[in-house]
Formats: sequence, C-alpha cells, structure tokens
Amino acid sequence: MTTATAPARSAAKTTARDLAQIAVFAALIAALTLPGAIPVGIGVPITLQTLGVMLAGAVLGARKGALAVLVYVVLGLAGLPILAGGAAGLGVLAGPTGGFLVAFIPAAFVVGWLAARIPPRLKFFSLLLASLIGGVIVVYLVGVPWLSVATGLPLGQAIVVGALPFLVGDVVKAVVVAGVAAAVHRAWPGLIPAREWPWAKRAVPSTEASAAE
Repeated sequence: MTTATAPARSAAKTTARDLAQIAVFAALIAALTLPGAIPVGIGVPITLQTLGVMLAGAVLGARKGALAVLVYVVLGLAGLPILAGGAAGLGVLAGPTGGFLVAFIPAAFVVGWLAARIPPRLKFFSLLLASLIGGVIVVYLVGVPWLSVATGLPLGQAIVVGALPFLVGDVVKAVVVAGVAAAVHRAWPGLIPAREWPWAKRAVPSTEASAAE
C-alpha cells in the first residue's frame, strides 16, 4: 500500500512546489514594479519589470517562468494595480505599453527555453545570452510595433523612443539576471532540466540507422 501511494504523493509534492514557485515569481515581478516607473515621454516608462521577467525564465525554466509572468499579467489586467505606474485593467492593452506587457510572457518562455539548451548550461554567459535574446530582443520585437500602432508613430520613430532609451538598462538587467540565476542554479541544481535542441532529436534516428547499416 505504501509503495502504491508513493508516486502519487511525489507528484502532489512536485505540483505544489511548482505552483509555489510560480506564485513567488509572479509576486516578485509585481514587487519589482513598486519602486515606481520613470517616464521617458512617450508613455513607456523605465521599470524593473523586465528584470523579474528574465529572472523567472532563467531560474524556473520556460514553462514555469512563462506561467509566473502570465499570472502577473492576468492579475494586472483583471484590475490589480500592479502594472507599471500602478496601472491596471484591460485598457492597458490599448496603450503604448500593451505590447511590452504581452511580450513578457513569450520573453520568459524563450529565456527558459534557451537556458535549458545553450552550452555551457546554466552558466553566466549562456544565461546572459538567453536573457538578452528572450528578455530584450523578444520584448522589443513585440512591444515596439505595438507601440507604433497604438501611438500612430512610424516604426522607425517607435524604435527611437520605445527601444533605444531602454537598451543599456535592459542589458544591465540581463547581466544582473545572469549572475543571480547562475548562483541560484549552483546552489539548487535541477531547477531547469537539460534539454536537447529540436534538430538534435531529429538527427538521432538517422544516426542510429547509419550505425545499423
């Protein structure tokens, strides 16, 4: 009887731990919004949100990191004043920051997805690269065109006002995230399991077939 119930108990503990981690990082992102937002003139403020978004992906991995950000975004859109500048509600999506907010979800996923694969795994420079690609490039690819549509600015001007003023700060955040996440993974290994690149998985059958021949 004890042996039969052990897997179920283990699965329940794992699920509870995952939910706790997701909740903690959603709260962390909200807390990083509290210090306030620095406006830069076009309605897209400088905040610490992206630091929390990158950290969620770099520490929790793709699935849990994205879920943590999703919880944060949903709570903000539902009316809790936890978004940049104390904003809340669905109306945020129609504003200049809407695209950046939506981009946080795939950004965390990409950071975690890359962190599980880029060698050397979960070390400073690989985590830095993952954070720069997911937390900076992905956010800009979604947020800047959204800003252009929301404000009527030409795309080139949207890049000037919606990306360039934030670039140095976002790179600094990525460096901080890489350092913190690398330390976390040294202290608690196994938070992000090793994953193969998709093309490596596809290459395995052909390799085995060649060996058989």
